[in-house]
Amino acid sequence: MVEMSKDEQIGFHKGSLNTLLAERNELAKMVGIVDSLIQAHAQELQKLGVKLHQSEQKLDDKLGK
Repeated sequence: MVEMSKDEQIGFHKGSLNTLLAERNELAKMVGIVDSLIQAHAQELQKLGVKLHQSEQKLDDKLGK
């Protein structure tokens, strides 16, 4: 194994954190989009008279319906 200097280790970890934070932000955006789509489909089903199961209703509550 090659030993890194303290400055190299610090740079490596800072770079890793920046990358991981950017990935987390993108994941949060994806979750928001998926939640919006779920809510839209659930609302349309309710408009069509489809009763959602209890687990689906709990999901609606979590999404702010």
